[in-house]
Amino acid sequence: MDDCVFCRILTGDLPAHFVYQDELVAAFLSLEQPNPYKVLVVPRHHVEAVYDLKDDQAAAIFQATVKIARAVRDASECEGLNLVQSNGKAGQQDVFHFHLHIVPRFLGDSIVLDWDNTPASQENLSRIAQDIRTQLGEAD
Repeated sequence: MDDCVFCRILTGDLPAHFVYQDELVAAFLSLEQPNPYKVLVVPRHHVEAVYDLKDDQAAAIFQATVKIARAVRDASECEGLNLVQSNGKAGQQDVFHFHLHIVPRFLGDSIVLDWDNTPASQENLSRIAQDIRTQLGEAD
């Protein structure tokens, strides 16, 4: 897509610092570096969201992510990392080309992922699990 910044990076129209490339996946440094060594992993072909990935793309992305995450850990000497992936405006997706953030983490850094950790009732969890199984076509 001509207006997609990641597609323009993949075609060479915009510069990037690539760290990994194969036939299905590319990874490059994020322009935003809340901690050094933050990498974005993207499919080579335009796919808007996780829902749109083909099975081979999803497998290739996550296999590459594991390799890159290990390299980021070793290069940065980070104490942990987050994998962040957002879908849709409500999910805070800002570039509508699937991308997975590999974010190195250090104790005491200023990055905050925060949500309510209050446990749901077992009744509610049971209902939600059944709703998902139904959508997957799984029987009780």
